[in-house]
Amino acid sequence: MDNKNEAAMEANEIREFCLNKMGVTEGFPFNDTALVFKVGGKMFLLLDLASQPLVFSAKANPEWSEELREKYTQINGAYHMNKTHWNSVCCDGLRPELIWELIRHSYDLVFQSLTKKVKAEILDTI
Repeated sequence: MDNKNEAAMEANEIREFCLNKMGVTEGFPFNDTALVFKVGGKMFLLLDLASQPLVFSAKANPEWSEELREKYTQINGAYHMNKTHWNSVCCDGLRPELIWELIRHSYDLVFQSLTKKVKAEILDTI
């Protein structure tokens, strides 16, 4: 394992990754440590800024969620969310590539669920 994979994921890296996606907004609708990222007004990621190691909740299709939960002890059903569709992900020990894939997948699921009108509005901003 090289040093990059061993380095702990940082909140600012995840924040920048999310904000680089089309139409993403951020805010603190629940409290001052739960940073929420939305696309088209729908949440796709909740980042717990108070957690050490870093933890986030992301949407995933149910079949993939089952596979992930069986393979990685760091991935479980998300607290206070529909555990069929949301995973809680502890970044500690996970490859950065998997973390990025989980975030991309969550964003894509939510983006695809948006109405044609909202998708068009987001696409018009690029």
